[in-house]
Amino acid sequence: MLIEFDQAVVSAAQAQVLRGVNLRLTERRIGVVGPNGAGKSTLARLVNGLVLPTAGAVRVDGLDTRADLKAVRQRVGFVFQNPENQIVFPIVREDMAFGLKRLEPDRARREARIQAGLDALGVAHLADRASHSLSGGERQLVALAAVLVMEPALVVFDEPTTQLDLRNRNRVRDAIAGLPHDALVVSHDLELLEDFDRVVVVRDGLVAADDRPGAALRWYREHCS
Repeated sequence: MLIEFDQAVVSAAQAQVLRGVNLRLTERRIGVVGPNGAGKSTLARLVNGLVLPTAGAVRVDGLDTRADLKAVRQRVGFVFQNPENQIVFPIVREDMAFGLKRLEPDRARREARIQAGLDALGVAHLADRASHSLSGGERQLVALAAVLVMEPALVVFDEPTTQLDLRNRNRVRDAIAGLPHDALVVSHDLELLEDFDRVVVVRDGLVAADDRPGAALRWYREHCS
């Protein structure tokens, strides 16, 4: 998948969150790091149109997020840092079915897709559980399953392991590693990104470094830690 940022600017409250970002991303596993408030989560949200550029453009496989928002969102799934921002219905199966109904009207096929999505992440036993009863890691995996069942080409993660203990962090990390989809991951968890194809460092609303993980993470540690 090709993601292009063309002089992308995002302004809010008379301040620029992103200040003319230029990037061309084609790798399967891309990490984004930066200090708090640097603009990295805003950059991630630009990719599926949760945020639209104030100036410039963002394109996904040639589709402009302003002009082609619906088509972009069909191609790009988004997993929030807090899964409670995604999980709406009280039962896991019901929540996954909600977004899928418009894509798969046949109930039997829809249920099969839901089951396959949960199976793929090893959480099929949670299908009929109450969402509020899940652990943090279980919620994050269920939120990911709900995105994957929509069959996006790219999954964007915003700090997927921040709120998790070590065991659940490892579960989510393994799930990301096993995805056949392209992935863009915003994270403070530098170890998570060490075997990625590319890491982009965002600082003060600009791309400060962009390289293979070893070089980019070394620059981040030296200049942003």
